[in-house]
Amino acid sequence: MQKLLAAAGFGSRREIETWITAGRVSVRGRIAKLGDRAMPGDLIFLDGKEIKRSAGKGNPRVIIYHKPVGELVTRNDPEGRPTVFDKLPKLSPGRWVSIGRLDLNSSGLLLFTDSGELANQFMHPRQEIEREYEVRVQGGLSAGAIQRLLGGIELDDGPARFLQVASIQNKKSEGTNRWYRVILAEGRNREVRRMVESAGGRVSRLMRVRFGPVGLPLDLMPGRSRELGSEAVAEIVKTAKSC
Repeated sequence: MQKLLAAAGFGSRREIETWITAGRVSVRGRIAKLGDRAMPGDLIFLDGKEIKRSAGKGNPRVIIYHKPVGELVTRNDPEGRPTVFDKLPKLSPGRWVSIGRLDLNSSGLLLFTDSGELANQFMHPRQEIEREYEVRVQGGLSAGAIQRLLGGIELDDGPARFLQVASIQNKKSEGTNRWYRVILAEGRNREVRRMVESAGGRVSRLMRVRFGPVGLPLDLMPGRSRELGSEAVAEIVKTAKSC
C-alpha cells in the first residue's frame, strides 16, 4: 500500500508507513496494517477522508525551489515558523514530496516531486548521488584540515568525507571568512556543518548549488520555484535508476 500511495505522490514510503502504523489509513472498510496490499481501484482513506488519486498517472513532475535561510523543510511547524511548502504551487491530486532536506540556517537548491517513489529512489543512501555546496568558513580551513576532510572524518553516526574541497576565488572575502566549494555523496543531517566543525572550522553560511544532475539556476531568486522540463526530469529519473 505504501508503494502505491508513494507512487501517487502522497508522501515518501517511510512517511506513509508511519501513517499506517498509527492507524490513520483504512482500505476496503478496515484499518490498514503494514504489509497490506491495495489495488488501484480500492478506496483508501487517511484520517477518515478519501485519498483522491488520478486514474492514469503519467511521468513524474519535478520542481526546484531556492530555499532562503529561515524556512523549515516540513509541512507543519508547532511554533508557526515559515516552511518551504508555504510557497510551493498547489498540486491536486497528490502533494509535493521533498527530495532531501536543508536545515533551517542553510539555503539553496531543493527538489520536489509528485512521485514519492522517485523521491525514495533518489534519496536512498546506496545511490551516493552528489551534493555540491558553497560554504563560508570563519577563519578559513588550513591545508591539514582540508586533507582531513578529504581523507575522512569520524562523526557520531559514522565516517564521512568530502569528494572535493576547493577555494572559491571569485567570492568576495569577508574579514577572516573564506568561501569553499565542497562535494559529498550523501546527505546526513547537518553533515557538512558537522564535518567542518570536526576539522576545527565553523560554517557561517551554507548554500546548496547542485543536487545530482540539477544545478541551482542563477536567475532563480530565493523563495521562488520553477518546474523542470521533460528532459531534465528524465535525467533525474535516469540518475535514480542507474546509481
